[in-house]
Amino acid sequence: MLTSYQPESYVDFNQDEPRRLMTAALKDVGSRLGADYPLWIGGEAVTTGQWISSVSPARTDRVVGKSAKASTDHADKAIRLAAEAFKTWSRVPAEERATILAKAAAIMRRRVYELSAWMCYEVAKPWLEAYADTCEAIDFCDFYAREMMRLSGRHPTTPFTGEDNTVEYIALGVVGVIPPWNFPLAICMGMTTAALVAGNTVVVKPSSDSPIIAAKMCEILTEAGLPPGVLNFVPGSGSDVGETIVNHPLTRMIAFTGSREVGVRINEQAAKVNKGQIWIKRVILEMGGKDGILVDETADLDAAAEGACAAAFGFQGQKCSACSRLVVVESAYDEVLERVVERSRKLTVGDTTGEENLSMSAVINASAFKSISDYIKVGKGEGRMVLGETTVPTGGHFIPPTIIADIDRNARIAQEEIFGPVLAVIKARNFDDGMEIINGTEYGLTGALFSRDRDRLHQARSTFHVGNLYLNRKCTGALVDVQPFGGFNMSGTNSKAGGRDYIGMFMQGKSICERL
Repeated sequence: MLTSYQPESYVDFNQDEPRRLMTAALKDVGSRLGADYPLWIGGEAVTTGQWISSVSPARTDRVVGKSAKASTDHADKAIRLAAEAFKTWSRVPAEERATILAKAAAIMRRRVYELSAWMCYEVAKPWLEAYADTCEAIDFCDFYAREMMRLSGRHPTTPFTGEDNTVEYIALGVVGVIPPWNFPLAICMGMTTAALVAGNTVVVKPSSDSPIIAAKMCEILTEAGLPPGVLNFVPGSGSDVGETIVNHPLTRMIAFTGSREVGVRINEQAAKVNKGQIWIKRVILEMGGKDGILVDETADLDAAAEGACAAAFGFQGQKCSACSRLVVVESAYDEVLERVVERSRKLTVGDTTGEENLSMSAVINASAFKSISDYIKVGKGEGRMVLGETTVPTGGHFIPPTIIADIDRNARIAQEEIFGPVLAVIKARNFDDGMEIINGTEYGLTGALFSRDRDRLHQARSTFHVGNLYLNRKCTGALVDVQPFGGFNMSGTNSKAGGRDYIGMFMQGKSICERL
């Protein structure tokens, strides 16, 4: 019997015991770097002769591990075996499927520091960001297990004399899971387990920047009791493996988190009915944002500055929920800007795999480093740099926290997703003008308002057009079933990961009537 769901609690790395456990885990993981990880297809390990090297962003001479690289043929085989496994897995009782998720959560709970350490190495997460990622993966397993129990079985309909009527929710088929690198355990685990617990089989293609932690996820779910063929692991290129998964006639659904450009392409491709395909593919997309925090003259300015700093520079700004626009009404603009700069100047930058609990580390790869650096150059021409030209370590893709003030609402760095530690600060004439600026992008994922004015807080509930709105707190850090996550407009399909509607997207309703 599953107990009531509660999100995992975080630790305080300023305390001796969490620091000791984290440094021990980092040393342990550091001694195990460089191993090879095969594909996992139909319950069998497969090597291909080609490899994806996962390199640590903070030290580019350090190989975290090598993952076998799948081809289109491997992807096709994985999908076909997953389709065959679906015939039996979809008929496994919901309680048994939920129990596997609960076991996976227990395994991760025992390995929480180790899994967090892997993410410090592979994607350069600071300690608390890595720990929170692992906790979120645990939360997804725990919550979705309980949700499946709620959704299973007969659902009542309006009684009708002489008939027994009910609705049951059944699985769809093979689900292609294409997760991002920035939450390499949490999002990968969340999309995968939602599909699995609903009775679907999964083919997962992780990002080439984070295949190792995805391999760890597959190991954990296999250890928890998944039968062969139910989960298949095929790292590879998007143009080969990704498109094979999306276009394959046996793929029933695609769950994707990543860029707007790739998400839109997946949506277009999945809409086509290919030869042998007998269904309309279902697609859920989460595609990023250009998130903003609005601060008015009544706000607690210290709280606003603290929230903006944390949301802009947590995990180097590499979150689709990150604050990349700070909009402040004119009368509070200078004071808020000063306080945000003051806090951001104190952030520490470096390799988070050592013994020091640093604020920030490196961005994910050389391509991201160049793109972000180019946006900073653009920003210098569009506004006034007030923070950014500070010394950072060498040997990795390090970019310091960067703040560019006096940005026009239509400037490139106010409209385009940068996905790095760059904050554009925009002056608004008043609250209404600020709200117009906030809503003036093609995205609509997260946002926050800092204000003590009750009327404005109430107004924001209906006019601040984002999928996740936060009042008087930062715009990052959604918790499973506390703040179900998903955005509007070009931020995606508003699938609300970690919410009570999410698993239903991986299922279809079947109405059953028996004449008595």
